[in-house]
Amino acid sequence: MIPWTHLDTAQIPNDGGEMKLSQRGDEFSIKLPGKRGELMNSRNYNSEKTLSQLGCAHIKPHLEAHILVGGLGMGYTLAAALKAVNSGSQVTVAELVPEVVEWNKGPLGNCAGNPLQDPRTKVHIGDVKELLTSRQPTFDAILLDVDNGPKGLTHSDNNWIYSEDGLKDIYDTLQPNGMLAIWSAGPDYLFTVRLKKIGFRVDTRNVQARPKKGNQHTIFLAKKL
Repeated sequence: MIPWTHLDTAQIPNDGGEMKLSQRGDEFSIKLPGKRGELMNSRNYNSEKTLSQLGCAHIKPHLEAHILVGGLGMGYTLAAALKAVNSGSQVTVAELVPEVVEWNKGPLGNCAGNPLQDPRTKVHIGDVKELLTSRQPTFDAILLDVDNGPKGLTHSDNNWIYSEDGLKDIYDTLQPNGMLAIWSAGPDYLFTVRLKKIGFRVDTRNVQARPKKGNQHTIFLAKKL
């Protein structure tokens, strides 16, 4: 078996610890230290891709849409969002860790087809929260894959996103009939209740990490009425 080669280490802001990028052949892995384990793997991306497909399904082909992707990761969510919208659209991707952006500009970017090179892509290096507090209807879809689900695992400040205050701000940042789609490692009934309390119409989908196999992940779909 081909051994893993450590490529780089990045510090997660606000004492979030380290994340390490490794490669084995054409496979890439980003891991967190200790028991938190593997954060993402280049072979398990079906649910990240589906996040964009479901989150952008309401957007009409003729609409010049503005999409926000929270969390670059390995680029799969961004790449699928770009495929879902037309040539006049813009997709802004917010990434907290600058090194992740640099990794995607290198060999890691090949996994998702180098979506950072698409002229419709705009990169925001920083907390996605900075783009979600304007209270101005800006985005036709907001696709969030910034953590393990409705609880901050990699970055404690992510808890704001899943709180009532955070969800209210996100609601105001969406265009009418806009969609908020959130990736989660599993279901969360109380989070569904919070989304409905804000005024979203909520649906959830279970999606496997790989087509027809792998761990099941949950995608929360919250539409602004």
